[in-house]
Amino acid sequence: MSAADVIDRVLEALLVPSFSRVGIALRRRLDHWQTGAPGALEGKVFVVTGATSGIGRATAVALVRQGATVEIVARDTTKAAVVCETLRGAAQAGHVSWVQADLSDLSSVRTAAVVLLERHDRLHGLVHNAGALDASYAATSEGIEHTAASQVVGPFLFTSLLESALRAGSGRIVWVSSGGMYSQPLSVADLDPAPADYDGTKAYARAKRAQVVLAEMWAERLLGSGVVVHAMHPGWADTPGVARSLPRFRRIMGPLLRDAQEGADTIVWLLTDDHAPRETTGRFWLDRRPRSTHRLRSTRRRDTPEERTRLWQWCNEHASLDLAVPGD
Repeated sequence: MSAADVIDRVLEALLVPSFSRVGIALRRRLDHWQTGAPGALEGKVFVVTGATSGIGRATAVALVRQGATVEIVARDTTKAAVVCETLRGAAQAGHVSWVQADLSDLSSVRTAAVVLLERHDRLHGLVHNAGALDASYAATSEGIEHTAASQVVGPFLFTSLLESALRAGSGRIVWVSSGGMYSQPLSVADLDPAPADYDGTKAYARAKRAQVVLAEMWAERLLGSGVVVHAMHPGWADTPGVARSLPRFRRIMGPLLRDAQEGADTIVWLLTDDHAPRETTGRFWLDRRPRSTHRLRSTRRRDTPEERTRLWQWCNEHASLDLAVPGD
């Protein structure tokens, strides 16, 4: 075992330094990280949801600077237009445009997919980044709790609608989860809580757990197709979402928080780098290294094949799809 491996294991065991800016600074130096060159992604097309701020915006910036065509998927068309104009002015190469979609509104997701498929017959990457921590309970017009709709069902539907273009482009799919998912088990029933039982922090962590499982299941579905699927968590980053949803946490951890670019690094690496794993799929990553999906025995025990099947079928039902359960 190398010195870098030993230090990485110590960091990961201690959690706080691992998730903070300390972890990424040490790993960048120990593993001799490289960044993509301008023009390296010319001719490639990437779709990034939730890209008007924070980690999603940092991801879009990094891709455009390497010459990619980036499609920003956003709810707020004004913000999307401003971000696109800013990126066009800053980019030396690459192209950027936007499509309106609210990932919690499934009809909006379907419309956005039609627009993207009219523009591109192949996609080289899809980033599921959109999502927020909702302080209070809300349900969509389809009757789905908002967090689960925007971060579980909406991305599931979006992936299925873009699947053919991703296959054509031998694309890479990245689900942006959260370290908070370690605190919650996979529980389909808990994705549909009663309003009186709603807890925003738990709902967010449960959705992020479901994302990790769906990444693994989509990886199995797409095995051998040329498409690879991974999930990752960005560590603790200082983003507008954290400032809005977790102000006390931000106040306490402020000096240790990563910036948005550091949070986006592993996303961009998984999407683009020749050293990123294409021979493996369905892994969970932090700082360019695969990680365990469980830190607690209690969550590991509840991650069963039966519950995974229930999750896939639950997504099918709410998205009005009939996709076979991977592995069946």
